[in-house]
Amino acid sequence: MAGLPTTLACSSLLLSLFLLFSSFSAEAKDILVGGKAGAWKVPSSQSDSLNAWAESTRFRVGDSLVWKYDGAKDSVLQVTKEDYVNCNTTNPIAQYKDGNTKVELDRPGPFYFVSGVKGNCEKGQKFIVVVLTPRHRYDISPAPSPAELDGPAVPPTSSASSFKGGLVVVLGLLAWLLF
Repeated sequence: MAGLPTTLACSSLLLSLFLLFSSFSAEAKDILVGGKAGAWKVPSSQSDSLNAWAESTRFRVGDSLVWKYDGAKDSVLQVTKEDYVNCNTTNPIAQYKDGNTKVELDRPGPFYFVSGVKGNCEKGQKFIVVVLTPRHRYDISPAPSPAELDGPAVPPTSSASSFKGGLVVVLGLLAWLLF
């Protein structure tokens, strides 16, 4: 029974380490548009629009949007902001008609999509995806010389130094518990 608290503490520590490192390695995902097949359609209401879904979803560089729809009856057009606002389908950036469309989100910022069916965009079959800017994990820059500083010294707040410090503490605790 004496080993149970140590085992629980060790298990808890390992779980914490796993969660810590899994947050640093976000992998690209395939994201089904609207969260379900057949979502690419004229919405029945504003709350049913794909923009409402897109606003509640996080998109990262490298993720891919996947549409499942009837390619004989509809298409997906990637357009400029101006063409999105005006529902202009005459000059798309890209056009997809296969019914199983996959578009990689290869840069941060907005992506604009509309239906290729005449009149559907005006009825709300369109949406904007905003891709998050990737975070820089380590801020590597030279320290300023003392002559460049105008005020008192400020301790570093780099996420890299706090990560390293936290990692040292966690590894030290793990070693202490295991030995």
